[in-house]
Amino acid sequence: MDGATHFLTRTLGRVSTEMSLHILAYNMKRVINIVGINRLIGAIEA
Repeated sequence: MDGATHFLTRTLGRVSTEMSLHILAYNMKRVINIVGINRLIGAIEA
C-alpha cells in the first residue's frame, strides 16, 4: 500500500483506525482509477 511499512500510532485502537484510513485511501484510489473522478463525484452527490 504505497510504501506503508509501519504504523505511526501505538495502541491497538489507534492502529486499527490508522489501518482503516489506509484501506479507505486505497479503495478510493481504485474507484477513481476504475470509474473516473467525475462519475465518483456524481455518485457521492446522488
